[in-house]
Amino acid sequence: QVQLVESGGGLVQAGDSLRLSCAASGRTFTTNTMAWFRQAPGKEREFVAAISRNVDNIYYADYADSVKGRFTISGDNAKNTVYLQMSSLKPEDTAVYYCAARGGAIDSAPTRYNYWGQGTQVTVSS
Repeated sequence: QVQLVESGGGLVQAGDSLRLSCAASGRTFTTNTMAWFRQAPGKEREFVAAISRNVDNIYYADYADSVKGRFTISGDNAKNTVYLQMSSLKPEDTAVYYCAARGGAIDSAPTRYNYWGQGTQVTVSS
């Protein structure tokens, strides 16, 4: 099993920045892809960003079109932690943000992820 714990959410104003963290523990060697999803009230959970390590130990990332150029995903292997740096936040970024992990390549479908955190609320006021 892998345990994921998110932190860093909060209430900010439009245009502000915020950094989310996701600390992983347990059998982390079984996962090579970490992702962030978000879910706004009344909407489905949607892919935000992911980072993955391939068989050649090369890291690559992918982003939803809605956050490209504003959000950056990164990781710290020594801390087993993944970060989501969010800049130029918009009211439409308001959602509960979830960290997820899987033992495969990046996938934008939440059903492909085995492990989930409890979520952290991000609220962007206009």
